[in-house]
Amino acid sequence: MAGIKRLRKLQLGKESTAGTAVPATTIWRGTGTLEDQRGMYFPDEDIGYIAPVNRAVTPYTLGSLDLDEVPATFEQLPYILAMGVDGVVTGTKDGSGTDYIYTYSFPTTALKTPKTFTIEGGDNEQVERMAYTFCESFKISGKSKEPWMVSGKLIGNSVDVLAAGFTSGVSLPSVEEILFQKTKLYIDAVNGTIGTTQVVCTLYEFSLDVTTGFTATFAANGALGFCKINAGVPDIKLHLVFEHNSSSTSEKANWRNITPRLIRIKGEGSSFTTGGTKYQKKTCNLDMAGLWEKIDKLGENNGNDVLEGDFRVAYDPTAAKYAEIEVANQLTSLP
Repeated sequence: MAGIKRLRKLQLGKESTAGTAVPATTIWRGTGTLEDQRGMYFPDEDIGYIAPVNRAVTPYTLGSLDLDEVPATFEQLPYILAMGVDGVVTGTKDGSGTDYIYTYSFPTTALKTPKTFTIEGGDNEQVERMAYTFCESFKISGKSKEPWMVSGKLIGNSVDVLAAGFTSGVSLPSVEEILFQKTKLYIDAVNGTIGTTQVVCTLYEFSLDVTTGFTATFAANGALGFCKINAGVPDIKLHLVFEHNSSSTSEKANWRNITPRLIRIKGEGSSFTTGGTKYQKKTCNLDMAGLWEKIDKLGENNGNDVLEGDFRVAYDPTAAKYAEIEVANQLTSLP
């Protein structure tokens, strides 16, 4: 029987021991396909044949999964953050509320360790599995009249056929999309408190591009796959499109004066059954310190002048802040 696209599926399982495959425990509410990127080496040799002679070796194995851009949700965005920022998979209870807080802080003086996952992917014809999976890069973006979107590049140790097929009995999780129209933008001075000064009715679009700094390390270790995940320096860039008004012209002045700023992009959703001490609604905060790298010349959006700015995220000693993403939902832990 031919494989059917509508029967494709991606399932995830949290690994107890990094690199040891586990059964799946949830379904990714998005799209993407596993790619086997194992190396193939064909030696050159002088053996008396004009025709090439079959001889090849696989010197290493590697797999990847490009998670296509899909609406970001309060329930599943933490999977990418756990694989690409910090390995948090259990929420912290928010006081007496029914919500739990997942905090993903980018490294400053100590390295972070990602949570690795086993990914199952395929269709009704064949199922493959990729273990020791981490996130190499991801993007979170949003624009007016649309949900936030998320995509990511995942790397794994190898891609192999899962003869038994998908792990059975995995329930389809309920999710809630993060909506741009329910988003708030805050910009503050580094000697102030992040999330204090809301910039109202100004933001049209944003994109946060993150290269996590996590890379696969191939060294002699008795196996073809990579032997560890190296934690390097993250690269975080924020791009904003905002109305040309007094707020954006102030930021243009901050760019010219090389004045560091604190930015929070806050997405809110439905109210919790019982509000907590910190949050009353499902929330995702994108917090960052840094400097404006470039603010472009005037553009236009539906007849209004707009400015586009590139914000370089970096640690600020005055604020003692770098970058952090916090998500509040009602999951005690990631399924």
